[in-house]
Amino acid sequence: MIKLQITLPLEYNENTIRTAAAKRLSCLCEEIGEIKLIKLSLDARRKSDVHYAATIAAEVKNEQKYLKAGKCEKYIPFSPLEIQPSKLPKRPVIAGFGPAGIFAALTLARAGARPIVLERGQDVDDRRKKTDIFANGGELDEECNVQFGEGGAGAFSDGKLNTGINSPLIRQVLHDFVTHGAPAEILYQSKPHIGTDRLMPTVKNLRETIKKSGGEIIFGAKLTNINSKENRLTSVTYEKSGQSFEIETADLILAIGHSARDTFRMIYDNGVQLVPKSFSVGMRIEHLQSDLNRSMYGENAPFHLLPPADYRLAVHLPSGRGIYTFCMCPGGDVVASSSEKGTVVTNGMSFYARDGKNANSAVLVGVTPEDFPDRTPFGGFLLQQKIERAAYALSASYNAPYITVGKLLSTSSETSYGKVIPTYRPAVFYAHPSEYLPEYAVESIKQALPLFAKKISCFADPEAVLTGPETRSSSPVRLVRDDTLQSVSLKGLYPCGEGAGYAGGIMSAAVDGIKCALAVLEK
Repeated sequence: MIKLQITLPLEYNENTIRTAAAKRLSCLCEEIGEIKLIKLSLDARRKSDVHYAATIAAEVKNEQKYLKAGKCEKYIPFSPLEIQPSKLPKRPVIAGFGPAGIFAALTLARAGARPIVLERGQDVDDRRKKTDIFANGGELDEECNVQFGEGGAGAFSDGKLNTGINSPLIRQVLHDFVTHGAPAEILYQSKPHIGTDRLMPTVKNLRETIKKSGGEIIFGAKLTNINSKENRLTSVTYEKSGQSFEIETADLILAIGHSARDTFRMIYDNGVQLVPKSFSVGMRIEHLQSDLNRSMYGENAPFHLLPPADYRLAVHLPSGRGIYTFCMCPGGDVVASSSEKGTVVTNGMSFYARDGKNANSAVLVGVTPEDFPDRTPFGGFLLQQKIERAAYALSASYNAPYITVGKLLSTSSETSYGKVIPTYRPAVFYAHPSEYLPEYAVESIKQALPLFAKKISCFADPEAVLTGPETRSSSPVRLVRDDTLQSVSLKGLYPCGEGAGYAGGIMSAAVDGIKCALAVLEK
């Protein structure tokens, strides 16, 4: 088969694809056999000509003729990752069952290594119940919430799978998602997403595959200590239901996510090297999805044929601050994401259909270790906590503070919201962000919004709503590791994924999980 690029209309079918391929190759449609989509991306740069740019694979007669003409290239189909059988003397342990932990466990299980997974939270079904209780004004479970539990923080997100990394393992992750229940379209979408509703059953199916392959997942199991001798890991200790247990192991993949502050402290107290890392803070902005669609596609676009619009924006201010949008959720909600009592944290989430009334994304300001309250490795955590606790103290509740864009930019004196109704639960209340965010963050966002509006007009809407704070976009620490992916301080410890500072999203975390598992097996 050959691979070639074509242009497709918004409404297309197999015949449309075949005709476009024949035109591209200057051949008859009858000369083209089997075809399959490899990549599909929406090109909306010209509102008068919105179309799809596609890459396809096709069987064609006289294949070599077209390859020599340079109109196409040879198609190389996906080949599953080959994993050699394990010869590990002791069962490896994985702490955390988010994307990194899941794919590390899947890889080790396929090798016959019988991994043991320790997850402090619960399975996705129990997580859903507990997060629903919290969103409806009930009690926060500090061990099982939007941050902790099966699937990690990504289980309550838009389920985005696009990434800035370039790795052959990306195809493996996508195929594993699809074979475990994710939509087949993610194999060719340029911006693939699963949605939290489709991601949760997919995660459950991945869990069952790991178990059938000899892996073990222990929920409600919190890693409490790592034990070593002569700078080598010998065992780990975990707590479950008030009891302490020890597992002898030579390999621990630490995939705990970016919010397990107590576990990071324990790791540090055991002599493992952590360094502070830049991250971001800000708020989540909400527009009407219909307004965003018109801004992106034009007033007269065939909206019934188009997906809900999304975006990604960034500006660099004269102050040196970088401001950008993050985790954009078309047709989604702003969700309560606290993992510690007495704190308010927001995040974004969408279902696969992305059919909610509002669009939301984080508007974030980059912060560096120079901005942290102290110079210890935990300065970033302290800044997060300061912001989150200040937001909570404003109402002594888990309700979130909001402000309209018009009020923030002083183009309106109105403090109540209008057409854009905040989606955050339990509830919202009016407060200026200077009451909980650092002043440099507030001023940076005020400067960035008009610049964003030059690119997407609805950012100038005074009725758009900003709800905060958003503080958990990435980890504020990095666990230093060497070329073997082991900690520079402790052999047998593999810092992994987003929490360890080596990923930024579901896909890159999953890829890092596979890489760490392969490093364990190669050792």
